[in-house]
Amino acid sequence: MKIDILTVLPELLESPFQHSILKRAKEKGLLEIRVHHLRQWAVNEYGQVDDYQYGGGAGMVMMPEPLANAIEALSKEAHYDEVIYMTPDGSLLDQRMSNQLSLKENILIICGHYKGIDQRIRDQFVTLEVSIGSYVLSGGELAAAVLVDTIGRLLPGVLNDETSALFDSFQDDLLAPPVYTRPADFRGAKVPEILLSGDPKKIEDWRHEQSLQRTQERRPDLLEP
Repeated sequence: MKIDILTVLPELLESPFQHSILKRAKEKGLLEIRVHHLRQWAVNEYGQVDDYQYGGGAGMVMMPEPLANAIEALSKEAHYDEVIYMTPDGSLLDQRMSNQLSLKENILIICGHYKGIDQRIRDQFVTLEVSIGSYVLSGGELAAAVLVDTIGRLLPGVLNDETSALFDSFQDDLLAPPVYTRPADFRGAKVPEILLSGDPKKIEDWRHEQSLQRTQERRPDLLEP
């Protein structure tokens, strides 16, 4: 999979992709991430990519020309299955969306900034608008990093244990059950006996019951029809 990211602050995306699972995915050749500085396509020698909004109001808007030129230039190198704009008013990112996006080959992500991007870019180029939560960030870079992480870890061969991602929270619309490791007795708090029983069927049933209970308590909305 190849993911291209358009941003005015590429420095914010240097660290997230240089460590842990995403680093492993890149080293294995399973994921290619390219971060592009939008100012490469600025409208003048001063690197301008934003301007005042029509109708007045506080905050600058990212201009259509740099974004359109960037998208068209990058589209000559790859056919994008999705052109994604990270925005607070987009569709809320969930595990289903991540699963679907992990099946794509080429994705382009636009990181919004200031008051956002010119609506005409959203109308003419963007195929999917994504939000990571009901709050506002200073820019779309951190949101893009979250999206890439949720996608990258699902690619076959990225995780050492191929089944690990299948049992994450939300994969079956349930939260993950509690987990334990050594020691079996930590300051008087003991690991549930069922996990020490060695009976896979009983352990599986217990974990499912715990997932249901935790979901009912913490995220009952996931259980709604």
